[in-house]
Amino acid sequence: MLRIGQRSLIDFRCLRRDRYDLFWEQTIAAYTGWIAMERYILALDQGTTSSRALLVTHRGRVAGQSQQEFPQIYPAPGHVEHDPEAIWKSQLETARAAIQQVPGGVDAIAAIGVTNQRETTILWDRTTGKPIAPAIVWQSRITSPACERLKQAGYEPLIREKTGLVLDAYFSATKIAHLLDTIPGARQKAERGDVLFGTVDSFLIWRLTGGRQHVTDVSNASRTLLLNISTLSWDDELLRVFGVPRAMLPEVVSSSGMMGETDPSLLGRAIPISGCAGDQQAATFGQACFTPGDVKNTYGTGCFLLMNTGDRLVRSPSGLITTVGWRIGQQTTYCLEGSVFIAGAVVQWLRDGLGVITTSAEVEALAATVPDSEGVYFVPAFVGLGAPYWDPSARGMLIGLTRGTTKAHIARAAVDSMAYQTLDLLDAMQLDAGIPLAQIKVDGGASRNNSLMQFQADLTGVQVRRPMVQETTALGAAYLAGLGVGFWSDPSEIAANWALDRVFEPGMADEERYRRASTWRRAVDRSRGWML
Repeated sequence: MLRIGQRSLIDFRCLRRDRYDLFWEQTIAAYTGWIAMERYILALDQGTTSSRALLVTHRGRVAGQSQQEFPQIYPAPGHVEHDPEAIWKSQLETARAAIQQVPGGVDAIAAIGVTNQRETTILWDRTTGKPIAPAIVWQSRITSPACERLKQAGYEPLIREKTGLVLDAYFSATKIAHLLDTIPGARQKAERGDVLFGTVDSFLIWRLTGGRQHVTDVSNASRTLLLNISTLSWDDELLRVFGVPRAMLPEVVSSSGMMGETDPSLLGRAIPISGCAGDQQAATFGQACFTPGDVKNTYGTGCFLLMNTGDRLVRSPSGLITTVGWRIGQQTTYCLEGSVFIAGAVVQWLRDGLGVITTSAEVEALAATVPDSEGVYFVPAFVGLGAPYWDPSARGMLIGLTRGTTKAHIARAAVDSMAYQTLDLLDAMQLDAGIPLAQIKVDGGASRNNSLMQFQADLTGVQVRRPMVQETTALGAAYLAGLGVGFWSDPSEIAANWALDRVFEPGMADEERYRRASTWRRAVDRSRGWML
């Protein structure tokens, strides 16, 4: 019997399958001498509510990880901010903590990949590296009036054609202009290039490289309303429309390839940064959605459904957006995307706002105490509605309440809202792509909720497939970085790492499915236009 310390190998069979596989892989390496030292890709996963760092093996297993939450700032209804220094501090500390968890430490890190909350806007001083204001988060609706003015001026068709996006406060351009117009002297400094703009990836790479690299990858750049997604370059006409100086913008680079090296003082030595993508594009890549027609859905703070459309720009008449997925070498992959603003965040609201639960993990057990929501519907339009409605004036609504409604029914309705919003996206995506979908791959924190995944399959009528390793956003960043330094040879080698955890088959009768969907859409209609 092979023994590791005082424990036999058989003891590890009680571990989750992915952790057992990782242990077995490391044991084989250590005891046969096939490799001198295990090598890892460090994935920095900077999300809306927390920063994470994960170490990924060649087989796509997570060998070490660390996570820290950071504060959410709500200055006014519908407005959300972050402290960029809190983002940086939490991301650096998690990177250091993760590195300490593996043999070899920093010397075992082959490269770094970065993935991030998209559209969140940070401006900082080129000389000091310090932010000049809080970051405006992607959820914030503070620039909705500016978007309305641009729509009234007739710019929406031009913007839609060039960027593939809708004209909405969700994206970065109006956030940049708002900061430049409200911070004294900021616009003049930006025109000289003394104030820089970046989405979170740019800010992190700037800090990681000691201020030597001001870059963003094409997937993040495509979320700003400033990138022409046909030419993959900043568009002068769009810059004029939004009033954004070119001198403050980062260089647009591919999603995989050398982007710089970390300052040795930060992590102990210079490490290549060779991968970068916005979180949802990274999750799509991490799910090995490499074939046109492949679809994944992420259940995070928001909910994001993406379909790989290959090298084809698919325009959406149904309220979805066309976005850059990733670019590797000379090959660009595009995606069709539906974005929901509030998904897992509704569980945080139950915890922090209502006090119905004390930890987010409790929601599944509470919701399971009732067979269904008993006619209660929850439209979580706290900051308006995203795709396919794009209604910034909508507000959250609970409807169908009776004297018999309990907190369990409200919890069930809150969890169900993630599935209903995904249904809206899936219906629009099938219509736009002209492809009837048979399955979707899922990831994100709420995808661990088995009852939600079963309800999702029932409601949509398609198979839901959950992978063994669900940290797909970090995996995508790691895979892009690894391809950039030859850690993996090509996407087919990466696809071989994908392993199935569980399949959820649809079982709801069509009549019941249609009834529930129709009632949900009645509820959505009543939530719309509330702030007009």
